[in-house]
Amino acid sequence: MRLSDRHDADAWTQFVAMYGPLVYRLARHKGFQDADAHEIVQEVMVSVSRAVQRWQPDAQLGRFRDWLFRIARNLILNFMTRRHHQSIASGGEMTKMMEQQIDPNCEESAAFDLEYHRELFRWAAEQVQDQVKPATWQAFWMTSVEEMAIPDVAAKLGISV
Repeated sequence: MRLSDRHDADAWTQFVAMYGPLVYRLARHKGFQDADAHEIVQEVMVSVSRAVQRWQPDAQLGRFRDWLFRIARNLILNFMTRRHHQSIASGGEMTKMMEQQIDPNCEESAAFDLEYHRELFRWAAEQVQDQVKPATWQAFWMTSVEEMAIPDVAAKLGISV
């Protein structure tokens, strides 16, 4: 919701940090090279910045993440079909593409959701890691992410259970 305020730099910084890698991985998954994937990320961010003020929460249209996925998917399709990196569609055509419904249960949408959850975890972990002691972080990571047994981790780190 804060993205509609163009002057909220912190919201945009968080948005790009969270969703930029997600869109990048989606583009790479679709077979794009590194440079093209980065270009797609930039195009998605620009499209979102132009359209976010019109986005409103709506249960029938889906979540913000679904809306973002539609934008990313449409720009990826557009990128695949244009010759020599011509300008992306704009105006009414782009708005119509961004508003198209997408089946939230389709495989592509599920993969985007999975990547979203991975990116959310990565981003949240970065926020927390610097706020705890290294041994505490290692204990968390080894038990919760690597799923090692708590007694084994305690012994390995030389800490109590």
